[in-house]
Amino acid sequence: MSLLLSVLSRRAFLKASATGVASLGTVGLVFPARAAAVREFSLRAAPGRARLVPEPHGETAAWCYNGIVPGPEIRVRQSERLRITVENGLAEETTVHWHGLRVPNAMDGVPHLNQPPIVPGGSFIYEFDAVDAGTFWYHPHQRSFEQVGRGLYGPLIIEEPAPPRVDRELVWVLDDWRLNRSAEISDDFANGHDISHNGRIGNTVTINGHVPEQIPVRSGERIRLRLINAANARIFGLDFQDLTPTVIALDGQPVTPHVPANGLVVLGPAMRADIMLDMTGDPESRLTVVDRFYRGLEYKLVDLVHEVEPLRDNPPDWPMALSANPLPDPDIPAARRHEVIFNGGMMGGMVMAQMGGSMGDGDRNAMGRGTMGGMMGMMHGQGIWFINGKAAEGHVLDPILTLDRDRSHVIAMTNVTAWHHPIHLHGHSFRVISRDGEPTPHREWQDTVLMAPREKVEIAFVADNPGDWMFHCHILEHQAGGMMGVIRVA
Repeated sequence: MSLLLSVLSRRAFLKASATGVASLGTVGLVFPARAAAVREFSLRAAPGRARLVPEPHGETAAWCYNGIVPGPEIRVRQSERLRITVENGLAEETTVHWHGLRVPNAMDGVPHLNQPPIVPGGSFIYEFDAVDAGTFWYHPHQRSFEQVGRGLYGPLIIEEPAPPRVDRELVWVLDDWRLNRSAEISDDFANGHDISHNGRIGNTVTINGHVPEQIPVRSGERIRLRLINAANARIFGLDFQDLTPTVIALDGQPVTPHVPANGLVVLGPAMRADIMLDMTGDPESRLTVVDRFYRGLEYKLVDLVHEVEPLRDNPPDWPMALSANPLPDPDIPAARRHEVIFNGGMMGGMVMAQMGGSMGDGDRNAMGRGTMGGMMGMMHGQGIWFINGKAAEGHVLDPILTLDRDRSHVIAMTNVTAWHHPIHLHGHSFRVISRDGEPTPHREWQDTVLMAPREKVEIAFVADNPGDWMFHCHILEHQAGGMMGVIRVA
């Protein structure tokens, strides 16, 4: 099998497819009753090898948790307490961030901002309550563009007290890799082109750490599929063909069950979706799942192959809706409003001009650096991506916003760039309330929202988790190039 993704024309596709413990306080969050149990886990980050692609290619040198890619699945019940000991077997510092979890600030895993980085040979104990049920994941926040890109990540599943009835549950951790002909990871991390354009897009896509040919299914069964996008930069737009996926959760938070727009399940980096799939195919029939996000670069992800014996004649009609997590709903009419502008990158000046130069002089000047001048500035440590005209260097930053604790806030965000950005806020979930001035149909709760070029998005939430929180683009090369800031809740 070629390492390169199979690029399918539409005609070809149709033919082919007939050691420390920090503060453990929980102040500021509304927690369920005190957990009855503490669940203990251990993670060791260290070099290893993984079979990402089939033979005749060999194993790939990677960075692993507990010797595997992805790292081990951490699965607990809502309200349980987690105690996770992380050991660092790398030759450089690391941390672990629990993406999407509303944890105390000291447990958030951002080096220097929340904790000292874990030195080589050292360890750190993370401890927190599983406040929200849902699909989450973990990964480093230290040099994440390389540490994540070499394989350091894993799924974290928090089960509902009364989950919806299904026949089977699958977890797909999606990633892409930039491999050479020897199936080794290319060392060109955080190069100037990737940083200034759309990030590190790989040439090999894996599900749970390998390239699968097919996955068996049975007609009549209902599958809950938990999708996690662990890629540095690739955006997935999954087309399940004759199947109609029903989205029941986004970024771990329940949403009104619905069919996604255009039938595609779109996941930017770090985003997750829980979907229900009702299998209806004939015995031994194949259904190809295709990634269609990048026009003209569609490719087969995997085949779902129906077994000879069906499970039942028709899929069940069991309820799909999930119970809400204990999130405070923002009072939008009374909310305090804030504006955030993302700018820079290649062609940033052109986009600025096309959008009418609506920013202030300071932002206009920063925007001007988002072209080739921005590339030269980046080489001198000035950054190429900006939030409100500022490019981050390191994780300890003056806040771009200070939010009154326990108040409702609306952040109006504008993407004045030529590229997509999955914007992630640590320590909180937020409602996505509008896109380009139009109310969202589901007012979905998310922790990472994908913004298209030139798009305006409004999010709303109650700032109930005190501390300094990272706020950044989760295309990890964009973060490395400056698109990162701190939001303070005090």
